[in-house]
Amino acid sequence: MSLNTIEPQEVERLLQEGKHLNIIDVRENDEVVQGMIPNATHIPLGEIPNRIHELDSNKEYVMVCRSGKRSEKACEILASNQFAVVNMTGGMLSWKGKTTNK
Repeated sequence: MSLNTIEPQEVERLLQEGKHLNIIDVRENDEVVQGMIPNATHIPLGEIPNRIHELDSNKEYVMVCRSGKRSEKACEILASNQFAVVNMTGGMLSWKGKTTNK
């Protein structure tokens, strides 16, 4: 399965332009305390299958983790459930934009 991807710089640019993105951070609790993309929703990867009902299948989601691997897995889970998803390549290691503390 080929996943759609987006660069962190592109996510930052879209947010700066005022575009609303549905960002889901799939890192663990101890990782997100170090900072999240503002307005991102935190759902650890292991909880995605149990919390899929919280998401709107009519929206597109940008998945984020530390390096891009776990968010890719989250994309696969959601895509197999007919969700539109985009993986942010490089994850938070490549994020240069603003962060907020949870």
